[in-house]
Amino acid sequence: MPSSLSSIVRQHAASSKCFGVDFVPVFRSENHGVDVTGEIASVADSERGEASTPESPLLAAANTPSTPPPPVRRTLQRAPAPTVAPRSEPVRQSVKVEDSEIAPTRVVAAPRKPDVFAPAAPQPEWNEQQVAAFEKLEAIRKRYIEDAPHQHFVTDHHSIVFGDGDPCARLMFIGEAPGADEDRVGKPFVGRAGQLLEKMIVAMGLSRQQVYIANVLKTRPPNNATPTLEEAQLCAPYLYEQIEAVSPLVIVTLGLPATRLVLKTDQSMSGLRGRWSSFTYKDFTVPVMPTYHPAFLLRSYTPENRGKVWSDLQQAMTRLGMNPSAETSEQPKT
Repeated sequence: MPSSLSSIVRQHAASSKCFGVDFVPVFRSENHGVDVTGEIASVADSERGEASTPESPLLAAANTPSTPPPPVRRTLQRAPAPTVAPRSEPVRQSVKVEDSEIAPTRVVAAPRKPDVFAPAAPQPEWNEQQVAAFEKLEAIRKRYIEDAPHQHFVTDHHSIVFGDGDPCARLMFIGEAPGADEDRVGKPFVGRAGQLLEKMIVAMGLSRQQVYIANVLKTRPPNNATPTLEEAQLCAPYLYEQIEAVSPLVIVTLGLPATRLVLKTDQSMSGLRGRWSSFTYKDFTVPVMPTYHPAFLLRSYTPENRGKVWSDLQQAMTRLGMNPSAETSEQPKT
């Protein structure tokens, strides 16, 4: 029995070693009382004597220590975090504000200092009455520059466009505001709308030098915007004084803003155009003929609109004592 058991143990130990087992538990048989410790030790000693033979991958693995070496830990190097400059806290100043300073006001852009054009000198052919009217207009212009009512609303101007023409003209045209060309030159109605107005004046049998032209606003609005009622009212006193200084026999208002300001009304243009009204300032009263602005005709130059404007101008000519059929035979063209 012991010999057969010894051979079995030896065979088992050899097989276990081939499969990578480098030890076999030692036990004592309870049934037979046989101690196999010596047998296992002798098997182990005999197996160690075969170490000179080449080892297979399995045998090489069996010869490795039973306790594995500690794992190699790779050290990961992190890129340094970007250096962030410390934020500087804004310096807060304590400002005492009076109650009167926090009242709600309209936010406006600071007006640019205009490049005021030198006024035209009196013409050599003017009589004393024209020179006196010119001097009166110059006084109004200077007062306007000093008062600068346009500082209370947004503008986009380089010059004060006050007025142009005969200071004692019988016919006065009033528009709404200067545009980019007028702002550059310093005279009213010199752009495309002004060129059409000049053709209208010529068609009436007059020249630009024989009429007086002004605007409600003396400074250019941003993007040629239509003047608001507030802006028009701020500039109204100076326009009214201009009218009194020129003392025309007839006024032709061009467009709704000028018509509403001069006539002090809120009616639509369709209800005002082509109908006589009047303007009174102090002791001076003058008839007013409202018509479309030349810029409107440039946008909508239809035979119907041309006919309406020409009819309005013919009424003005009749009021001036001019014979429309004798002065001209056709409507102005663009």
